[in-house]
Amino acid sequence: MNSLQPGLSRKQQPKGFHGHVISELGRSIVSGTYPENSLLPRDAELQERFGVSRTVLREALKTLAAKGMIQPKAKIGTRVLARKGWNLFDPDILQWHAEAGAIDAGFLFSLQEMRLALEPEAAALAALRRNDAQVEEIFHWVERMGDMTISGPEFVQYDLRLHIAIAEASQNPFMRAISALVEAALVATFTVSSPIPNTERHKLTVERHRAIAQAIMNKDPEQARSAMRTVILEGIGRVSEVTGKNPLTATNG
Repeated sequence: MNSLQPGLSRKQQPKGFHGHVISELGRSIVSGTYPENSLLPRDAELQERFGVSRTVLREALKTLAAKGMIQPKAKIGTRVLARKGWNLFDPDILQWHAEAGAIDAGFLFSLQEMRLALEPEAAALAALRRNDAQVEEIFHWVERMGDMTISGPEFVQYDLRLHIAIAEASQNPFMRAISALVEAALVATFTVSSPIPNTERHKLTVERHRAIAQAIMNKDPEQARSAMRTVILEGIGRVSEVTGKNPLTATNG
């Protein structure tokens, strides 16, 4: 699976040895190399593996512990905690899921359900609070998405920037803060099923995004909410076509 687009919604990974240790251990945990409830290798082994000091390793482990992924215990070691306790809104954890190929259909549908819960309201708020410059930016990204010569990755990038612009126009900082979740969902969805290079599907997807922009410009929160919901449901539908599963009609069992 393609990794998330760097430098857009998510923070840059910490540089240097500290960042390298965090990334490598994080990906190993997410991928299942170190399963839930297992113990990580001893500190001395990890220091040798990564070529870092005890101080650097300990700081990296503290960062992972703060994300809810591990729990160091004296005389026992560092245990990988159950996935249900991880901070799944954390941009790094979402990134590691994508990089490790750990976004399966169930995880992806869960991301999309979160989008359904949040993004329609962001669009409605944007319709009430946007200024002219924000409307202009929203339409700018719709037009970029509509370029029939763009590549799949470019389409994802412009789509993400559009959703970020809408979140910013909502003037609710929490809506902007979920952009890493939106990014993970978009990248994973388009990896499974992309409207590019299907010309008709490309045009339809763009027009449905344009409907969101139009409703925001018209200060119509109900229409903006509905149009955003339609866009997200379209993405769920594309994944359902590929996987044969529909999370809105099926239950886990």
